[in-house]
Amino acid sequence: MRSTRLLAVGLALVIVASGCASDPSLKGAAAELQKDMQRLEADDVFKSPSKKLRILQRPDKDIPCDKEKFKRVLRATADYERKGSDVDGHLDLAQGLMENTLVQVLGYKLDFDFSQTDAEDGRFIYGTKGDSELRVTVYVAPDSPTWRLHAMTACLSR
Repeated sequence: MRSTRLLAVGLALVIVASGCASDPSLKGAAAELQKDMQRLEADDVFKSPSKKLRILQRPDKDIPCDKEKFKRVLRATADYERKGSDVDGHLDLAQGLMENTLVQVLGYKLDFDFSQTDAEDGRFIYGTKGDSELRVTVYVAPDSPTWRLHAMTACLSR
């Protein structure tokens, strides 16, 4: 009986210790967000001058967001030239291209919102990335700039 109790206490301590060791850090999440920015800049689609990729905020500064916690933010815009007057078709192509980039190039998992299908006033794309505590939101607009990307880490300890 006593050995069972000691085993249970020991197992609980191992689980708690392993949970604490795997807490995400700002350093790791910020490094991943920096890599995302570099991948976006190097991507064949977005390095084309016609896409007019602009990094508005680089993820290189800690932003206070909670007691002794910080986050990093990446903001960017890019354009997808509209060919014709079909707004829905333009948004479909632009949304599909960005979703593909987020998944295939940057490694995000997307949350699909089917209520936005065929919306002509713009669409939102939401995604998260693994254990690195990253979230991304992209507004796909019918006017220029087509893509307005906002990615950030969660509030994390340094």
